[in-house]
Amino acid sequence: MAMASMSLNSLSMQPPSQHSRKLIDVPSSTSLNSSSTAGTLKPIVISGDPPTFVSAPGRRIVAGELSKLLIGDLHGDLAKARCALELAGVLSSDGRDTWTGQQTVLVQLGDILDRGEDEIAILSLLRSLQIQAKEHGGAVFQVNGNHETMNVEGDFRYVDSGAFDECSNFLEYLDDCGHNWEDAFASWAEVSARWKDEHKMSHSSWGPWNLVKVCNSWKYGLALFSLTSATILVLIMLALRQKGVIARSVLLRPGGPLASELARHPVVLKVDDWVFCHGGLLPHHVTYGIEKINKEVSKWMSSVDEGNDESQIPFIATRGYDSVVWNRLYSRDTDDIEDHHIEQIQSILDSTLQVVGAKAMVVGHTPQTTGVNCKYNCSIWRIDVGMSSGVLDSRPEVLEIRGDKTRVIRSKSDTFSELQAADFL
Repeated sequence: MAMASMSLNSLSMQPPSQHSRKLIDVPSSTSLNSSSTAGTLKPIVISGDPPTFVSAPGRRIVAGELSKLLIGDLHGDLAKARCALELAGVLSSDGRDTWTGQQTVLVQLGDILDRGEDEIAILSLLRSLQIQAKEHGGAVFQVNGNHETMNVEGDFRYVDSGAFDECSNFLEYLDDCGHNWEDAFASWAEVSARWKDEHKMSHSSWGPWNLVKVCNSWKYGLALFSLTSATILVLIMLALRQKGVIARSVLLRPGGPLASELARHPVVLKVDDWVFCHGGLLPHHVTYGIEKINKEVSKWMSSVDEGNDESQIPFIATRGYDSVVWNRLYSRDTDDIEDHHIEQIQSILDSTLQVVGAKAMVVGHTPQTTGVNCKYNCSIWRIDVGMSSGVLDSRPEVLEIRGDKTRVIRSKSDTFSELQAADFL
C-alpha cells in the first residue's frame, strides 16, 4: 500500500494540452498490403517511426471483425513463446514456424530479454512472423519493456548464463553469414538449437573428468604449473563467460546491431482505440507526447554512445518507478489498496485514456498469479502471467480482442507454479 500511496502522491494530474490532443492526428503513415487481399480489405495503416499509431478499418477475420492477439512477457523462454503463439493460432505446430494468423494483428508487450537463454531466437522468430504476417495482410508488433532498456544501458544483472552463450554463438553465426544482419537475424530461430548443441559438445571436452586426465599428463602438468583441474575449469569458465559478456555488449550497446533492432520497436503503441505499453501510461507521459517518447528511445538505442552521457537516456520512458516501462500503478493487487486510493488510480487511468483517445490499456511487467485479468471497470488489462521458466513457469495465456469483445485464451493445463509474483523486475 505504501508503494501505491507514494505513486499517487508523486503524480501530477496535468490537464490535457493542445499538444496531447494532436497526438491522434499523425500525418506520416505507411500501409501493409497483402497481395492476396489487396483490393478486398482496407490495409493496416501504421503511423510513426517506430510505429506509434495503427489503424485497421474494415478488416475482417474469423467472425468478421479485426482480431488482435496480445502476448505478455516471454523472458527468453523459446518453448513457452512458441506455445503461446500456437495457442494464439498464429504459429504452425509442425515446427516450421509458419504464420497461420492470416490478417491477425499480434502485439507482444516486451521483456523478451533476461531470465532465459533463447532471447535472440525469440526476437528472430517474431521478426520472421512479422515478415510472413505482412504477406497475408496481418501484422506483428513488439513493445519494448524495462529489460530491453536495461540491457541497452549495459545492466546485465538478470542475464541467464545460457543467454551469454547465445550472444557468443550468434556473433559467430553472423560472421558465417558474411555479416548480413537481415539474413542472420531472420534465420537464427531456425538454426539456434543446432548451434547450441554443437557448442555444448565442443565445450564438453573441457569437462572436469577430461581436465583431470589432462592434468595427470606430465606434459600438461608442467605447462600448467601444477594447477588443479578444478582451478583450470574455473579459469576456462571465466574466459567463456567473459567472451559472452563481451559479445552481449557488442550486440546491445547503443548503436549495436541488436540494440538497433530493438530501436525499431515502440515503447507505446496505439492500435485503433486500444493502447499498449509494458508498465503503464500516465497523464504526463501523454502530455509529453507518446510519439516523441518512441522517437527518443529509438534514437538512444540506435545511436553510437560516444561520450557515455546518461543525459541521452530518455528518463520519462526508461528510468524511475513511474516511467513508462517501470510503472506498476495499474498492476498492483487491489485487495491491498484502500478504496480512496483505488478511486484515485481510476481517475488517473480515465484521464490518461481520455487524453490518448483510447478506451482501454493493456500492460505487462507485473506477473499476475491469477492469470490474465482486467481491473478498474476493465479499462486496464494485465497480461503478464509469468509464463517463462525463469519467472513463474506458468501456463501461457493470450488476450484476444475482437471488435468490442475480449477473450482470454488459456492452455488446457491448469497448473500454476507455487512461486509468488513478488517484486519481479
